[in-house]
Amino acid sequence: MKNVKERKTAAKITALLMCLVLAFAMTACGGSDSESSDAESASEGGKTFKVGICNYVDDASLNQIVENIEDQLEVQEKEQGVTFDVDVENCNADANVMNQIIQDYIADDVDLMVGVATPVAVGMQAATEDNKIPVVFAAVSDPEDAGLVASNEKPGANITGTSDYLDTNAVFDLMLAQNPDVKKVGLLYDQGQDSSKTPIAHAKEYLKKKNIEIVEHTGTTVDEVQLAADAMVADKVDAVFTPTDNTIMTAELSIYKTFAEAKIPHYTGADSFALNGAFLGYGVDYANLGKETGNMISDILVNEKNPGEVPVLTFDNGTATVNTDICKNLGLDYDELAKTFEPYCNKVQKITTSEDFED
Repeated sequence: MKNVKERKTAAKITALLMCLVLAFAMTACGGSDSESSDAESASEGGKTFKVGICNYVDDASLNQIVENIEDQLEVQEKEQGVTFDVDVENCNADANVMNQIIQDYIADDVDLMVGVATPVAVGMQAATEDNKIPVVFAAVSDPEDAGLVASNEKPGANITGTSDYLDTNAVFDLMLAQNPDVKKVGLLYDQGQDSSKTPIAHAKEYLKKKNIEIVEHTGTTVDEVQLAADAMVADKVDAVFTPTDNTIMTAELSIYKTFAEAKIPHYTGADSFALNGAFLGYGVDYANLGKETGNMISDILVNEKNPGEVPVLTFDNGTATVNTDICKNLGLDYDELAKTFEPYCNKVQKITTSEDFED
């Protein structure tokens, strides 16, 4: 468990001792009461806010969000003269564990809860209907459709946050730019993931307009996703699309070789997919999303902003992250590919396969 306050304890104790020594020295030298009072005031810390962060699952994108929230809260501590006592937990997609974590936060009387991914945000919203503890969500693809907010502009109640909404059409524009002859596309997702509902619907609309055949395979566990990937290969799809689906993201390291060996590019809704072996990840900068979530938390706690009046923050989905290892497996040249993609996105960047982001 990471704790911003704990990381600063030693420094604060040192500062406190120095202030006490200074105050004693000034008193011994006949300093005025005013000078002693100033020294005592300097030794007093600012207000402390208790923040509970629950991450939905252990994967690169969501972990990156949490790390950047913590980093930004450290920045805000220095700028605002306050302390954020942060408790980070991960429920690993277990609803019972998630609910227990939320109840523990309530029992600990936290000042604000942070739900990373839609299921956690929904759980926190339900648990705070009566106590009105502020809730800030992160990486919720469609807050309105999930019933978390009345509208993105005016969330209402005690909740707001940041969204990683995916521009599905932009992903397929990249797909067709790379291969205009695509005839059959596989949609790989978990039907139980709220984050997949809207982008999969948009994907079907796009593909039907282009008269491209659609093949759907779903899974709720790593084993099921592996079977779904094998089925995609057997169906001889030209490409596979997955939105910001946490189940598939968790399983990506187990399926990317299946697609690479079959020469099937996997287009996905987050750069962490590409990090874990997918051909391309398109979407928001999760580091920046985490940073802005941290700023939102600080604004609500320090500046006493009403969460229900703070608009949901969305981001420009303009970055295409290409896995150069998979490029080679597919027989593609990254430099040529980047030139092909540039008209369809704001930025093209490269990445290689790994299991986690480096700090």
